[in-house]
Amino acid sequence: MTTDATSSLNRTRWLQLVFGVICMCMIANMQYGWTFFVNPMQEAHGWDRAAIQVAFSIFIVTETWLVPVEGWFVDKYGPRVVVLFGGILCGLAWVLNSYATTLTTLYIGAALGGIGAGAVYGTCVGNSLKWFPDRRGLAAGITAAGFGAGSALTVIPIQNMIKNQGYEAAFFYFGVGQGIVISVIALFLMAPKKEQIAAFAKNVVAKVAQSARDFSPKEMLSTPLFWVMYAMFVMMAAGGLMATAQLGPIAKDFGIADVPVSLIGITLPALTFAAAIDRVLNGLTRPFFGWVSDQIGRENTMFLAFAIEGVGIYALSVFGSNPVLFVILTGLVFFAWGEIYSLFPAMCGDAFGSRFATTNAGLLYTAKGTAALIVPFTSILTTATGSWHAVFISAAVLNIVAAVMALLVLKPLAAAHGRRSAEAAGAAKAVAAE
Repeated sequence: MTTDATSSLNRTRWLQLVFGVICMCMIANMQYGWTFFVNPMQEAHGWDRAAIQVAFSIFIVTETWLVPVEGWFVDKYGPRVVVLFGGILCGLAWVLNSYATTLTTLYIGAALGGIGAGAVYGTCVGNSLKWFPDRRGLAAGITAAGFGAGSALTVIPIQNMIKNQGYEAAFFYFGVGQGIVISVIALFLMAPKKEQIAAFAKNVVAKVAQSARDFSPKEMLSTPLFWVMYAMFVMMAAGGLMATAQLGPIAKDFGIADVPVSLIGITLPALTFAAAIDRVLNGLTRPFFGWVSDQIGRENTMFLAFAIEGVGIYALSVFGSNPVLFVILTGLVFFAWGEIYSLFPAMCGDAFGSRFATTNAGLLYTAKGTAALIVPFTSILTTATGSWHAVFISAAVLNIVAAVMALLVLKPLAAAHGRRSAEAAGAAKAVAAE
Protein backbone atom coordinates (compact mmCIF):
# COMPACT_ATOMS: atom_id res chain seq x y z
CA MET A 1 0.00 0.00 0.00
CA THR A 2 1.39 3.45 -0.98
CA THR A 3 2.06 6.19 1.55
CA ASP A 4 -0.83 8.29 0.19
CA ALA A 5 -3.22 5.34 0.38
CA THR A 6 -2.15 4.59 3.95
CA SER A 7 -2.59 8.24 4.91
CA SER A 8 -6.06 8.32 3.37
CA LEU A 9 -7.03 5.11 5.16
CA ASN A 10 -5.73 6.54 8.41
CA ARG A 11 -8.00 9.57 8.00
CA THR A 12 -10.91 7.25 7.28
CA ARG A 13 -10.45 5.23 10.44
CA TRP A 14 -10.20 8.37 12.60
CA LEU A 15 -13.38 9.66 10.98
CA GLN A 16 -15.08 6.36 11.79
CA LEU A 17 -13.92 6.80 15.36
CA VAL A 18 -15.48 10.28 15.49
CA PHE A 19 -18.79 8.91 14.17
CA GLY A 20 -18.72 6.27 16.88
CA VAL A 21 -18.04 8.85 19.59
CA ILE A 22 -20.99 11.00 18.46
CA CYS A 23 -23.32 8.00 18.64
CA MET A 24 -22.01 7.13 22.09
CA CYS A 25 -22.64 10.70 23.29
CA MET A 26 -26.24 10.38 22.18
CA ILE A 27 -26.92 7.31 24.34
CA ALA A 28 -25.02 8.58 27.40
CA ASN A 29 -28.03 10.23 29.03
CA MET A 30 -29.90 6.96 29.04
CA GLN A 31 -27.58 5.77 31.80
CA TYR A 32 -25.93 8.83 33.28
CA GLY A 33 -28.94 11.13 33.13
CA TRP A 34 -31.23 8.58 34.79
CA THR A 35 -30.43 9.68 38.35
CA PHE A 36 -32.15 13.07 37.76
CA PHE A 37 -35.47 11.40 36.95
CA VAL A 38 -35.67 9.09 39.98
CA ASN A 39 -36.85 11.56 42.64
CA PRO A 40 -39.29 13.43 40.31
CA MET A 41 -40.92 10.14 39.30
CA GLN A 42 -41.16 9.08 42.94
CA GLU A 43 -42.80 12.39 43.88
CA ALA A 44 -45.16 12.37 40.90
CA HIS A 45 -46.42 8.80 41.21
CA GLY A 46 -45.57 7.71 44.75
CA TRP A 47 -43.57 4.75 43.44
CA ASP A 48 -41.03 3.15 45.76
CA ARG A 49 -37.47 4.20 44.95
CA ALA A 50 -36.27 0.60 44.74
CA ALA A 51 -39.12 -0.19 42.31
CA ILE A 52 -38.09 2.72 40.09
CA GLN A 53 -34.49 1.50 40.12
CA VAL A 54 -35.65 -1.87 38.79
CA ALA A 55 -36.12 0.00 35.51
CA PHE A 56 -32.45 1.02 35.61
CA SER A 57 -31.45 -2.60 36.12
CA ILE A 58 -33.69 -3.70 33.23
CA PHE A 59 -32.04 -1.08 31.04
CA ILE A 60 -28.53 -2.24 31.95
CA VAL A 61 -29.38 -5.93 31.58
CA THR A 62 -30.96 -5.52 28.14
CA GLU A 63 -28.21 -3.09 27.12
CA THR A 64 -25.50 -5.61 27.95
CA TRP A 65 -26.80 -9.16 27.67
CA LEU A 66 -28.07 -8.70 24.11
CA VAL A 67 -24.85 -7.08 22.85
CA PRO A 68 -23.36 -10.45 21.76
CA VAL A 69 -26.41 -11.04 19.53
CA GLU A 70 -26.15 -7.53 18.13
CA GLY A 71 -22.40 -8.05 17.74
CA TRP A 72 -23.05 -11.16 15.65
CA PHE A 73 -25.19 -9.07 13.29
CA VAL A 74 -22.43 -6.43 13.13
CA ASP A 75 -19.71 -9.00 12.36
CA LYS A 76 -21.93 -10.47 9.63
CA TYR A 77 -23.75 -7.47 8.12
CA GLY A 78 -21.72 -4.43 9.19
CA PRO A 79 -22.35 -1.64 11.72
CA ARG A 80 -24.75 0.60 9.76
CA VAL A 81 -28.04 -1.28 10.06
CA VAL A 82 -27.47 -2.24 13.71
CA VAL A 83 -26.81 1.34 14.85
CA LEU A 84 -29.78 2.64 12.84
CA PHE A 85 -31.99 0.07 14.58
CA GLY A 86 -30.53 1.11 17.93
CA GLY A 87 -31.11 4.81 17.33
CA ILE A 88 -34.79 4.29 16.57
CA LEU A 89 -35.29 2.22 19.73
CA CYS A 90 -33.42 4.75 21.90
CA GLY A 91 -35.70 7.56 20.78
CA LEU A 92 -38.82 5.44 21.20
CA ALA A 93 -37.80 4.37 24.72
CA TRP A 94 -37.59 7.86 26.21
CA VAL A 95 -40.78 8.95 24.45
CA LEU A 96 -42.50 5.97 26.08
CA ASN A 97 -41.00 6.95 29.46
CA SER A 98 -42.52 10.41 29.07
CA TYR A 99 -46.00 8.87 28.90
CA ALA A 100 -45.47 6.15 31.53
CA THR A 101 -48.06 6.23 34.30
CA THR A 102 -47.38 2.69 35.53
CA LEU A 103 -44.20 0.88 36.49
CA THR A 104 -44.94 -1.72 33.82
CA THR A 105 -44.79 0.91 31.09
CA LEU A 106 -41.60 2.31 32.61
CA TYR A 107 -40.04 -1.15 32.56
CA ILE A 108 -41.02 -1.68 28.90
CA GLY A 109 -39.38 1.63 28.03
CA ALA A 110 -36.27 0.60 29.92
CA ALA A 111 -36.07 -2.67 27.99
CA LEU A 112 -36.45 -0.95 24.61
CA GLY A 113 -33.87 1.65 25.58
CA GLY A 114 -31.47 -1.01 26.76
CA ILE A 115 -31.72 -2.96 23.50
CA GLY A 116 -31.19 0.21 21.48
CA ALA A 117 -28.31 1.55 23.56
CA GLY A 118 -26.63 -1.85 23.55
CA ALA A 119 -26.82 -2.01 19.76
CA VAL A 120 -25.13 1.39 19.52
CA TYR A 121 -22.58 0.81 22.28
CA GLY A 122 -21.46 -2.66 21.26
CA THR A 123 -21.19 -1.71 17.60
CA CYS A 124 -19.16 1.44 18.15
CA VAL A 125 -16.70 -0.17 20.58
CA GLY A 126 -16.31 -3.26 18.40
CA ASN A 127 -15.75 -1.13 15.32
CA SER A 128 -13.01 0.84 17.07
CA LEU A 129 -11.23 -2.41 18.04
CA LYS A 130 -11.27 -3.50 14.40
CA TRP A 131 -10.07 -0.19 12.94
CA PHE A 132 -7.25 0.26 15.48
CA PRO A 133 -5.37 -3.01 16.10
CA ASP A 134 -2.30 -0.92 16.87
CA ARG A 135 -3.98 1.36 19.44
CA ARG A 136 -6.79 -0.66 20.91
CA GLY A 137 -6.59 0.83 24.39
CA LEU A 138 -6.67 4.41 23.13
CA ALA A 139 -9.35 3.79 20.47
CA ALA A 140 -11.65 1.87 22.80
CA GLY A 141 -11.06 4.55 25.43
CA ILE A 142 -11.93 7.44 23.13
CA THR A 143 -15.08 5.65 21.96
CA ALA A 144 -16.14 4.77 25.49
CA ALA A 145 -15.41 8.36 26.53
CA GLY A 146 -18.36 9.45 24.42
CA PHE A 147 -20.59 7.32 26.64
CA GLY A 148 -18.87 8.39 29.86
CA ALA A 149 -18.74 12.13 29.22
CA GLY A 150 -21.41 12.55 26.56
CA SER A 151 -24.04 13.62 29.07
CA ALA A 152 -21.86 16.31 30.69
CA LEU A 153 -23.15 19.12 28.47
CA THR A 154 -26.78 18.18 29.07
CA VAL A 155 -26.67 17.84 32.87
CA ILE A 156 -27.87 21.40 33.45
CA PRO A 157 -30.35 21.53 30.50
CA ILE A 158 -32.01 18.29 31.62
CA GLN A 159 -32.26 19.46 35.22
CA ASN A 160 -33.68 22.81 34.11
CA MET A 161 -36.24 21.17 31.85
CA ILE A 162 -37.30 18.79 34.62
CA LYS A 163 -37.65 21.72 37.00
CA ASN A 164 -39.50 24.05 34.63
CA GLN A 165 -41.48 21.71 32.36
CA GLY A 166 -41.54 18.41 34.23
CA TYR A 167 -39.55 15.21 33.84
CA GLU A 168 -41.98 14.02 31.13
CA ALA A 169 -40.94 16.84 28.78
CA ALA A 170 -37.25 16.09 29.39
CA PHE A 171 -37.77 12.44 28.51
CA PHE A 172 -39.71 13.33 25.35
CA TYR A 173 -37.59 16.06 23.77
CA PHE A 174 -34.19 14.64 24.62
CA GLY A 175 -35.33 11.19 23.52
CA VAL A 176 -36.47 12.40 20.10
CA GLY A 177 -33.32 14.49 19.58
CA GLN A 178 -30.91 11.74 20.56
CA GLY A 179 -32.68 9.16 18.40
CA ILE A 180 -32.56 11.38 15.30
CA VAL A 181 -28.82 12.11 15.62
CA ILE A 182 -27.92 8.42 16.05
CA SER A 183 -30.04 7.40 13.06
CA VAL A 184 -28.37 9.96 10.79
CA ILE A 185 -24.78 9.15 11.87
CA ALA A 186 -25.48 5.42 11.45
CA LEU A 187 -25.68 5.92 7.68
CA PHE A 188 -21.96 6.82 7.56
CA LEU A 189 -20.57 3.90 9.61
CA MET A 190 -18.59 1.08 8.02
CA ALA A 191 -16.28 -1.74 9.09
CA PRO A 192 -12.72 -2.17 7.76
CA LYS A 193 -11.72 -4.92 5.36
CA LYS A 194 -8.97 -7.25 6.54
CA GLU A 195 -6.45 -5.94 4.01
CA GLN A 196 -7.19 -2.35 5.03
CA ILE A 197 -5.93 -2.78 8.58
CA ALA A 198 -2.92 -4.94 7.71
CA ALA A 199 -0.75 -1.82 7.40
CA PHE A 200 -1.64 -0.76 10.93
CA ALA A 201 -1.60 -4.21 12.54
CA LYS A 202 2.16 -4.50 12.04
CA ASN A 203 2.63 -1.43 14.26
CA VAL A 204 1.09 -3.05 17.33
CA VAL A 205 2.82 -1.87 20.49
CA ALA A 206 5.20 -4.61 21.64
CA LYS A 207 4.37 -3.96 25.30
CA VAL A 208 0.88 -5.40 24.78
CA ALA A 209 0.85 -9.06 23.76
CA GLN A 210 -1.42 -9.96 20.84
CA SER A 211 -3.14 -13.26 20.10
CA ALA A 212 -1.48 -15.29 17.36
CA ARG A 213 -4.91 -16.22 16.00
CA ASP A 214 -8.58 -15.22 16.07
CA PHE A 215 -10.77 -17.00 18.62
CA SER A 216 -14.42 -17.62 17.81
CA PRO A 217 -16.93 -16.74 20.56
CA LYS A 218 -17.33 -20.43 21.40
CA GLU A 219 -13.56 -20.90 21.70
CA MET A 220 -13.24 -17.80 23.85
CA LEU A 221 -15.93 -18.99 26.26
CA SER A 222 -13.96 -22.19 26.84
CA THR A 223 -10.88 -20.33 28.16
CA PRO A 224 -10.25 -19.63 31.87
CA LEU A 225 -8.90 -16.20 30.91
CA PHE A 226 -12.30 -15.01 29.71
CA TRP A 227 -14.06 -15.99 32.93
CA VAL A 228 -11.46 -14.34 35.16
CA MET A 229 -11.87 -11.15 33.13
CA TYR A 230 -15.64 -11.52 33.41
CA ALA A 231 -15.54 -11.88 37.21
CA MET A 232 -13.29 -8.85 37.56
CA PHE A 233 -15.53 -6.82 35.25
CA VAL A 234 -18.56 -7.63 37.43
CA MET A 235 -16.69 -6.69 40.60
CA MET A 236 -15.62 -3.34 39.19
CA ALA A 237 -18.88 -2.47 37.44
CA ALA A 238 -21.06 -3.02 40.52
CA GLY A 239 -19.68 -0.11 42.54
CA GLY A 240 -19.69 2.32 39.64
CA LEU A 241 -23.24 1.46 38.60
CA MET A 242 -24.39 1.96 42.17
CA ALA A 243 -22.91 5.48 42.16
CA THR A 244 -24.35 6.22 38.71
CA ALA A 245 -27.89 5.16 39.53
CA GLN A 246 -27.98 6.42 43.11
CA LEU A 247 -25.98 9.68 42.94
CA GLY A 248 -29.10 11.83 43.31
CA PRO A 249 -30.60 9.81 46.17
CA ILE A 250 -27.18 9.61 47.92
CA ALA A 251 -26.75 13.38 47.78
CA LYS A 252 -30.32 13.86 49.04
CA ASP A 253 -29.82 11.44 51.94
CA PHE A 254 -26.52 13.12 52.84
CA GLY A 255 -28.46 16.40 52.97
CA ILE A 256 -26.13 18.21 50.58
CA ALA A 257 -27.86 17.94 47.17
CA ASP A 258 -28.76 21.65 46.97
CA VAL A 259 -25.89 23.05 49.04
CA PRO A 260 -23.83 25.54 46.93
CA VAL A 261 -20.26 24.44 46.24
CA SER A 262 -17.56 26.74 44.84
CA LEU A 263 -14.62 25.16 43.00
CA ILE A 264 -12.40 26.33 40.12
CA GLY A 265 -14.28 29.63 40.02
CA ILE A 266 -17.67 27.97 39.57
CA THR A 267 -20.54 27.82 42.07
CA LEU A 268 -23.27 25.21 41.64
CA PRO A 269 -25.46 23.02 43.88
CA ALA A 270 -23.43 20.03 45.09
CA LEU A 271 -25.40 17.43 43.11
CA THR A 272 -25.31 19.44 39.87
CA PHE A 273 -21.59 20.16 40.30
CA ALA A 274 -20.79 16.53 41.09
CA ALA A 275 -22.83 15.24 38.15
CA ALA A 276 -21.12 17.57 35.68
CA ILE A 277 -17.58 16.88 36.90
CA ASP A 278 -18.24 13.16 37.23
CA ARG A 279 -19.30 12.85 33.63
CA VAL A 280 -16.29 14.77 32.33
CA LEU A 281 -13.84 12.71 34.40
CA ASN A 282 -15.69 9.49 33.60
CA GLY A 283 -15.09 10.31 29.96
CA LEU A 284 -11.48 11.49 30.22
CA THR A 285 -10.41 8.41 32.17
CA ARG A 286 -11.27 6.06 29.32
CA PRO A 287 -8.80 7.33 26.68
CA PHE A 288 -6.28 8.26 29.39
CA PHE A 289 -6.06 4.82 30.98
CA GLY A 290 -6.50 3.22 27.56
CA TRP A 291 -3.39 5.08 26.39
CA VAL A 292 -1.56 4.19 29.60
CA SER A 293 -2.42 0.51 29.09
CA ASP A 294 -0.95 0.66 25.58
CA GLN A 295 2.31 1.74 27.21
CA ILE A 296 2.60 -0.33 30.41
CA GLY A 297 0.19 -3.22 29.78
CA ARG A 298 -3.49 -3.82 30.59
CA GLU A 299 -3.01 -5.68 33.88
CA ASN A 300 -0.62 -3.14 35.40
CA THR A 301 -3.02 -0.35 34.50
CA MET A 302 -5.94 -2.26 36.00
CA PHE A 303 -4.12 -2.64 39.31
CA LEU A 304 -3.44 1.10 39.49
CA ALA A 305 -6.94 2.24 38.54
CA PHE A 306 -8.86 -0.37 40.55
CA ALA A 307 -6.89 0.42 43.71
CA ILE A 308 -7.62 4.15 43.34
CA GLU A 309 -11.30 3.33 42.89
CA GLY A 310 -11.43 1.24 46.06
CA VAL A 311 -9.81 3.98 48.15
CA GLY A 312 -12.07 6.62 46.57
CA ILE A 313 -15.29 4.77 47.37
CA TYR A 314 -14.23 4.21 50.97
CA ALA A 315 -13.31 7.88 51.36
CA LEU A 316 -16.71 8.88 49.93
CA SER A 317 -18.45 6.80 52.60
CA VAL A 318 -16.50 8.61 55.34
CA PHE A 319 -16.37 12.18 54.05
CA GLY A 320 -19.28 12.34 51.58
CA SER A 321 -21.52 14.39 53.87
CA ASN A 322 -19.21 17.36 53.28
CA PRO A 323 -20.53 19.00 50.08
CA VAL A 324 -17.09 20.03 48.76
CA LEU A 325 -15.58 16.62 49.45
CA PHE A 326 -18.68 14.97 47.97
CA VAL A 327 -17.99 16.73 44.65
CA ILE A 328 -14.26 15.96 44.70
CA LEU A 329 -14.56 12.32 45.81
CA THR A 330 -17.36 11.41 43.42
CA GLY A 331 -15.14 12.83 40.67
CA LEU A 332 -12.30 10.56 41.82
CA VAL A 333 -14.64 7.55 41.95
CA PHE A 334 -15.90 8.10 38.42
CA PHE A 335 -12.38 8.79 37.12
CA ALA A 336 -11.08 5.51 38.50
CA TRP A 337 -14.16 3.54 37.40
CA GLY A 338 -14.81 4.53 33.80
CA GLU A 339 -11.60 2.99 32.49
CA ILE A 340 -13.03 -0.53 32.73
CA TYR A 341 -14.90 0.24 29.51
CA SER A 342 -11.64 0.74 27.64
CA LEU A 343 -9.32 -1.74 29.41
CA PHE A 344 -11.52 -4.84 29.24
CA PRO A 345 -12.56 -4.49 25.56
CA ALA A 346 -8.95 -3.73 24.58
CA MET A 347 -7.65 -6.77 26.46
CA CYS A 348 -10.39 -8.89 24.90
CA GLY A 349 -9.20 -7.85 21.44
CA ASP A 350 -5.57 -8.50 22.41
CA ALA A 351 -6.26 -11.97 23.75
CA PHE A 352 -8.86 -13.23 21.26
CA GLY A 353 -8.13 -11.39 17.99
CA SER A 354 -9.93 -8.95 15.67
CA ARG A 355 -12.14 -11.10 13.45
CA PHE A 356 -14.88 -11.66 16.05
CA ALA A 357 -14.00 -8.57 18.11
CA THR A 358 -17.52 -7.12 18.26
CA THR A 359 -19.17 -10.36 19.36
CA ASN A 360 -16.40 -11.30 21.79
CA ALA A 361 -16.29 -7.85 23.39
CA GLY A 362 -20.08 -7.99 23.60
CA LEU A 363 -19.96 -11.26 25.51
CA LEU A 364 -17.53 -9.72 27.98
CA TYR A 365 -19.69 -6.60 28.23
CA THR A 366 -22.58 -8.67 29.59
CA ALA A 367 -20.69 -8.54 32.88
CA LYS A 368 -22.06 -5.03 33.26
CA GLY A 369 -25.57 -6.46 33.07
CA THR A 370 -24.74 -9.02 35.73
CA ALA A 371 -23.43 -6.24 37.97
CA ALA A 372 -26.59 -4.18 37.38
CA LEU A 373 -28.68 -6.83 39.13
CA ILE A 374 -27.03 -5.67 42.35
CA VAL A 375 -28.16 -2.02 42.05
CA PRO A 376 -31.75 -2.34 43.40
CA PHE A 377 -30.40 -4.16 46.45
CA THR A 378 -28.34 -1.10 47.38
CA SER A 379 -31.55 0.79 48.16
CA ILE A 380 -32.83 -2.14 50.19
CA LEU A 381 -29.53 -2.48 52.09
CA THR A 382 -29.48 1.25 52.78
CA THR A 383 -33.04 1.17 54.11
CA ALA A 384 -32.24 -1.82 56.32
CA THR A 385 -29.04 -0.33 57.79
CA GLY A 386 -30.13 3.30 57.84
CA SER A 387 -27.11 4.55 55.88
CA TRP A 388 -25.05 4.07 52.72
CA HIS A 389 -21.98 2.95 54.67
CA ALA A 390 -22.45 -0.82 54.18
CA VAL A 391 -22.97 -0.33 50.44
CA PHE A 392 -19.82 1.76 50.11
CA ILE A 393 -17.69 -0.67 52.11
CA SER A 394 -18.87 -3.63 50.02
CA ALA A 395 -18.05 -1.81 46.78
CA ALA A 396 -14.62 -0.72 48.06
CA VAL A 397 -13.70 -4.29 49.03
CA LEU A 398 -14.69 -5.62 45.60
CA ASN A 399 -12.49 -3.02 43.93
CA ILE A 400 -9.43 -3.80 46.06
CA VAL A 401 -9.84 -7.54 45.45
CA ALA A 402 -10.08 -6.91 41.68
CA ALA A 403 -6.90 -4.79 41.82
CA VAL A 404 -4.96 -7.61 43.46
CA MET A 405 -6.38 -10.16 41.01
CA ALA A 406 -5.13 -8.08 38.07
CA LEU A 407 -1.52 -8.76 39.02
CA LEU A 408 -1.67 -12.10 40.81
CA VAL A 409 -4.26 -13.93 38.69
CA LEU A 410 -5.03 -12.18 35.41
CA LYS A 411 -1.47 -11.33 34.36
CA PRO A 412 0.02 -14.85 34.59
CA LEU A 413 -3.15 -16.36 33.11
CA ALA A 414 -2.98 -14.02 30.10
CA ALA A 415 0.69 -14.85 29.55
CA ALA A 416 -0.04 -18.59 29.58
CA HIS A 417 -2.99 -18.08 27.19
CA GLY A 418 -0.72 -16.18 24.81
CA ARG A 419 1.88 -18.93 24.80
CA ARG A 420 -0.74 -21.60 24.08
CA SER A 421 -2.31 -19.65 21.21
CA ALA A 422 1.14 -19.01 19.69
CA GLU A 423 2.02 -22.70 19.91
CA ALA A 424 -1.31 -23.70 18.35
CA ALA A 425 -0.89 -21.18 15.53
CA GLY A 426 2.64 -22.38 14.89
CA ALA A 427 1.53 -26.01 14.76
CA ALA A 428 -1.28 -25.14 12.33
CA LYS A 429 1.18 -23.38 10.00
CA ALA A 430 3.55 -26.36 10.12
CA VAL A 431 0.76 -28.75 9.16
CA ALA A 432 -0.34 -26.45 6.33
CA ALA A 433 3.22 -26.28 4.98
CA GLU A 434 3.56 -30.07 4.77
